[in-house]
Amino acid sequence: MTPRTLAIAAALTLAACGQPNDTKAQDGVFADNRVVPGDAMTMKASFAPVVRTAAPAVVNVSARGVQRVQDPFWSMFGQGVRAQQVGSVGSGVIVRPTGVVVTNYHVINGMQQIKVVLNDRREFDARIILADERSDIAVLQLEGVSERLPTLNIDDREEQQIGDLVLAIGNPFGVGQTVTNGIISALNRTETGISDSGSFIQTDAAINPGNSGGALVDMDGDLIGINTAIFSRSGSSSGVGFAVPAAAVKRVVDSAVGGATAVIRPWLGVKGDSVSADVARSLGLERPQGLVVTKVWPGGPGARAGLQEGDVITAIDGAEINDQGGLNFRVGTREPNDTVQVAVLRDGRTETLSARVQRLPGDADVKDAAVIQSGALAGAQVLALNPALADSLGGDPFATGVIIGQVQRGAYAQRAGLQGGDIVLSVNGRAVTSVQQLGNIARGSELTISRRGQRISGTIR
Repeated sequence: MTPRTLAIAAALTLAACGQPNDTKAQDGVFADNRVVPGDAMTMKASFAPVVRTAAPAVVNVSARGVQRVQDPFWSMFGQGVRAQQVGSVGSGVIVRPTGVVVTNYHVINGMQQIKVVLNDRREFDARIILADERSDIAVLQLEGVSERLPTLNIDDREEQQIGDLVLAIGNPFGVGQTVTNGIISALNRTETGISDSGSFIQTDAAINPGNSGGALVDMDGDLIGINTAIFSRSGSSSGVGFAVPAAAVKRVVDSAVGGATAVIRPWLGVKGDSVSADVARSLGLERPQGLVVTKVWPGGPGARAGLQEGDVITAIDGAEINDQGGLNFRVGTREPNDTVQVAVLRDGRTETLSARVQRLPGDADVKDAAVIQSGALAGAQVLALNPALADSLGGDPFATGVIIGQVQRGAYAQRAGLQGGDIVLSVNGRAVTSVQQLGNIARGSELTISRRGQRISGTIR
């Protein structure tokens, strides 16, 4: 599994914390004699024309649910697990006039009742039509919509530049619709710890808890991103916020309105490392840029296109690539069977290869998982890894071994310390490639596993 680490001394906060309340959105009454500004001097006068265009499509989202939690007090009376009411407050954006709303996955995750309040104070119940944890995007359908609702256009052309003015519109702290302004501080942020396949827009527009799922809007009044997280030591805005780009948002929305129950992300079938300064010098590059291919999946899209180990991928469809996350994002926003142009540096020469991206091979369904019945791993539900399964679990599609899905309570496997998500790599030094190898393992065996990217070895007692 790929570890999700944070390289700076700050806490990553998903900006949807807080308790639901009855705060209403502002009325949204604007003057009629202003237009979207056409030059920088006009912009300095007011953002009101842009807000007038965008604000009616931004909504407040409140959600409630019930979670089962372990209560130490009631455990003394044999009733340790009890139901607890939980809630979440966030924001959302109407992207279809029939009431299709985009918000963050973490705003509605685990919730059973969702209420959406429009800018004009109308309230609607909502149901989830697609929730994609990997992109942190969820798509809702408002119930009982009888007229066309205001919408924001999803601008996925990716024409933004660092320094462009943007507005963040959402529901911070549940106080009601709020507008803040700033600039695009950076583009294509991948090493954030938010996702291994995300490439985020960074902005200094104030984003606070409750802004999650709200709109990041350009000066044309178009949606260029969904605000999703901040870096902060206090939990409040410190000027470093991140938004899911419109290209990724549109991919999820198109899947949802097309009737899909999950987002199918294709792959190129290659894995690589970022070009370091030393590697750049050895290759004669002017600067560290690109992804050195270290593995190519046999028969995969990259292999068929002619990619080889040692190639340096510098761009996908003209967009610069500098790490695996950036490659995953670029390919993941395409549909299976789409053709992408891969710019490659090989033997000092630059060439462009055409690759048709495909679904990951294998089956991600866990319904056929086997439960080990005897031996030191008894009670563990196990599946042999394949690229589709590993990817669906947020892991490395190139990973091999057997993954543990669940561990039965009280089973010996649980007492041995095994957890769901562990990848069994070897037993007594022998690589594990099939489920059958884990049956009837004796106590005292040496076991090596991978847990959240860390390699752990030990003896089963």
